Amino acid sequence: MPKFEVKGTFKNDGRMKPFTKTVDAPSEKLAGEFTLATIGSKHRLGRKYITIDSAKAINGE
Repeated sequence: MPKFEVKGTFKNDGRMKPFTKTVDAPSEKLAGEFTLATIGSKHRLGRKYITIDSAKAINGE
């Protein structure tokens, strides 16, 4: 399964904090969904508090 690097921000303690996550996913869209689910459950946030700026495939392993 391809790896994707997902970058964005999420609201934590009233401030927007940047994040970069690497996820295994079959497509860019699902990489974003997996990231929303992971950050949302870890920080107890709704999706409206998480913004994904980019999701790109990582080449070569």
